[in-house]
Amino acid sequence: MDVHPVDEKLPASRLIPAALQHIAAMYAGVVTPPLIIGQAVGLDAAGTTRLIAAGLLIAGLATLLQTLGAAGFAGNRLPFVNAASSAGIAPMLAIAETSAPGHQLPAIYGAVMVAGVFCLAVGPFFGRLLRFFPPLVTGVVITLIGVTLMPVPVGWAQGGNREAADFGAMKYLALAGFTLVVILLFQRFGKGFVKQIALLLGLFIGTLAAIPFGMADFSALRAAPTAALPAPFAFGAPEFQPAAILSLCIVMLVLMTESSAGMLALGEICERRTDGRTITRGLRTDGIATLLGPVFGGFPTSAFAQNVGVVSLTRVRSRYVVAAAGGALLVLGAFPVLGAVVSTVPMPVLGGAGIVLFGSIAVSGIRTLSEAGLDDSSNIILVAVALGAGIIPLAAPTFYADFPAWAQTVLGSGISAGALVAVTLNLFFHHLGTRSRHPAPALKSS
Repeated sequence: MDVHPVDEKLPASRLIPAALQHIAAMYAGVVTPPLIIGQAVGLDAAGTTRLIAAGLLIAGLATLLQTLGAAGFAGNRLPFVNAASSAGIAPMLAIAETSAPGHQLPAIYGAVMVAGVFCLAVGPFFGRLLRFFPPLVTGVVITLIGVTLMPVPVGWAQGGNREAADFGAMKYLALAGFTLVVILLFQRFGKGFVKQIALLLGLFIGTLAAIPFGMADFSALRAAPTAALPAPFAFGAPEFQPAAILSLCIVMLVLMTESSAGMLALGEICERRTDGRTITRGLRTDGIATLLGPVFGGFPTSAFAQNVGVVSLTRVRSRYVVAAAGGALLVLGAFPVLGAVVSTVPMPVLGGAGIVLFGSIAVSGIRTLSEAGLDDSSNIILVAVALGAGIIPLAAPTFYADFPAWAQTVLGSGISAGALVAVTLNLFFHHLGTRSRHPAPALKSS
């Protein structure tokens, strides 16, 4: 009996290199949310290391559950990577800004846990809601994720610490520019695996270049424990703030849409039909990981689109390859000293790489918008107004200063504001009381 390519168990000689490609594609994305949030809430190097370790651990567990499944209850059993999504970063930064010192992470984690419950509750019915999240809406949101996060790597490129006397010094900008050039050179002249890990190579070479100039700090690496599991609620018990919860539940809808699209795409790539039950099991995994992740320091969990691209490019469709990559993430999370390696990367180096990383997110959104029927004037207006609403907090950070605190949390995040406007206008133009002559296309599988 022939084994389907998804269920094929490859020999180690093929499995290990294929798994390494997935790790290379996702590693920078996995560690980005804890790096950014850790910096925003003022964690020291040890605290940031714990956040990174927790993110790797949760990503490993979620990916293993997704690929191997659990008695038909959870897991889509596809070569599908789950980890903390960058889509939640901007709303979590907004929550941190409106929370008192010492209550920032607890408020974030409380909202994340409720978003996980929301995902578990809505997941079984989500297929019916997909028509409210066509490429017109998801494209706006994904574009805004990249655009609204761009100030983060720009700040890193200037040194990271805005209070420092030398913030924005030329030495920092030169190091960031050098890192960016290295990444571009590997992308231009690299082949195969080298090209896929251009981002990691840029981080490594940029860090090496920083050492002679005294711009690399390895104290976190020396202080980190070799092996330790994240302690439950190490950053405080969760706090539940209504505005923060609303903001992250909106983001969770976007993440569920991304996961559903990823599963549909993988179903086509792997030639295994993705039905409603598969999507439900996959979203249930997202919900479980998002609910339980904050216990150890994790953030909202969703699909990693870059790994769908790896499957498409390599044509290695075995879910056991991705399960092996998930196991590797689990090991990395259990050994904080490995996570501390990332925290030793100088801020300007992260800035140079971050411009590529977050810029590519915006490009993904633009690519999605290309499927959105922008030849129709109502769709153009929808996208224009939603993008405008999403860019307001970036262009005028004090615009909502006189609004109530709950409104500042929701509208102060460009992603939340843009998503609310996009969904509302999509309902107005294409669903309420009229049959549009040019309805927004439904969510596509690729």
